Amino acid sequence: MSTLTDDPFSANFAWPSPAKLNLFLHVTGRREDGYHLLQTLFQFVDLVDHLHFQQRGDGQINLLTPVAGVATQDNLIVRAARKLQSVSGAPIGVDIRVDKCIPTGAGLGGGSSNAATTLIALNRLWNLGFPTDELADIGLALGADVPVFVRGHAAWAEGIGERLSPVDLPEPWYLLLLPPVSVLTADIFAAPDLRRDHPWVRFEDYQDGLCGNDCETVTCERHPEVAEALAWARRFGPARMSGTGACVFLETADRASAETLVAQAPPAWRPCAVRGLNRSPLAAIMRGL
Repeated sequence: MSTLTDDPFSANFAWPSPAKLNLFLHVTGRREDGYHLLQTLFQFVDLVDHLHFQQRGDGQINLLTPVAGVATQDNLIVRAARKLQSVSGAPIGVDIRVDKCIPTGAGLGGGSSNAATTLIALNRLWNLGFPTDELADIGLALGADVPVFVRGHAAWAEGIGERLSPVDLPEPWYLLLLPPVSVLTADIFAAPDLRRDHPWVRFEDYQDGLCGNDCETVTCERHPEVAEALAWARRFGPARMSGTGACVFLETADRASAETLVAQAPPAWRPCAVRGLNRSPLAAIMRGL
């Protein structure tokens, strides 16, 4: 049985890939190219995948732990590695393993986070030397949520999600509910009944409790399990959905409060208690390397 190591060049080194919450999500418009304009507030949580990388000399990119329901060539990990390989011209390959904890189709950004961790890790392992700004730009070509994971700081986001302003927020404990459905982001944003004209808000509006999630109505209509989880959680406070779902979250007073609700929640919703994080654990690792 292999053991973890502090050597980032070892295949047993665990590169963290955290989940995120959209503490609110407003759709403010739609560009001619089809991308939606958003305002949102990102915060990381300590629900974390771990990625392992082993360099190879033949230029091949191999994902050794495929994700169920995602074709290997479409997996953002593979796409990120190939994109970095193409942009840099590096002839090096890599074998990649993932210890998966973040569910897919949950609105927690697991795929985008995996892509960002891949970009940052391979930039280091392949000795490419790309600065963070360039890695964020490379990540944006893979998905609008990738840049916030590359930068590694909780952020107020605008545009398609790429215009980021770092913020320092309270780091509360949350109850997470994960209904057993996988929500396709593209389906929700393609819905004709999705609101796309939310007026712009300021950070002070969020602090005053005036922000919500414009995708909730559409997701709940298509996935009643999400509506049920939201209704249950709202018995205890102002629960919201993260991203396009299916994850429902509720800020709690402390860890004990979150764990009490975990014990009460229906097991089918895979309840868990997580801590909000303003800095990604990946950023902390990079500071130490």
